[in-house]
Amino acid sequence: MDSRTIWMIFGVVVAGCALGVLAVLLRRLRSLLVYYWRLWMDPFNLHRYAKENAELAAVGEGERRVVFFGDSITEEWQLDRYFPGKPYVNRGISAETTPQMMVRFHQDVIALRPAVVVILAGINDMGPRFGRATVEQTADNLAAMAEMAGANEINVVMCSLLPNGLPDSERWKTRVGKVEQLNTWIREYASRHGYAFVDYFPALKDANGAMPIEQAPDGVHPGPKGYEIMTPLVEAGIEKALKAGNRE
Repeated sequence: MDSRTIWMIFGVVVAGCALGVLAVLLRRLRSLLVYYWRLWMDPFNLHRYAKENAELAAVGEGERRVVFFGDSITEEWQLDRYFPGKPYVNRGISAETTPQMMVRFHQDVIALRPAVVVILAGINDMGPRFGRATVEQTADNLAAMAEMAGANEINVVMCSLLPNGLPDSERWKTRVGKVEQLNTWIREYASRHGYAFVDYFPALKDANGAMPIEQAPDGVHPGPKGYEIMTPLVEAGIEKALKAGNRE
């Protein structure tokens, strides 16, 4: 093989790598543009579930509807697959923060008249999107949602944030202490107010404090095996909330 051929092969490889990197960057750019466009047009996601809410049937006699409320971890949870036949409603929105959730809580939870709301939120507050809330501010928002639910006779299940997703990522390293601090607050707050508490954190973490790739392929969002672990935990929390709560 002469040097010209070698250089041609080298050039093709370099070009292929460059195109691959460019494709990844373009996908990320597109994702950011879509996110900020939606944030500009509908900053509190009030239109995201408007059609679904309008079409949702009224709660039937004896039905115990449950609304799962949160961000992408909730939105990606295929409730009909993991809870077949259950009257469970998904109202998660990817990348959402607790201030956004608080604004839409009435229309996407209270107005649906569930017996229980499952709240899993807070991790996006620790990133740059839609402000950068302190742990105390996030805790206040979670408390406000729980109080709104209680005032409307909706039983509450509060969930811990999931483990640190990428132990070698500087971005995630900055969140570890905040996640642990917020999880401690959620646990104590739920205990003080008689809410059910679901602790996903110890069930999903490995020896390094992260979610194993088998449970979270991208290190952040649960895959099928991750949701399989979470399913019985939240089922137990829902049952506890129904037994201890003030609504049958």
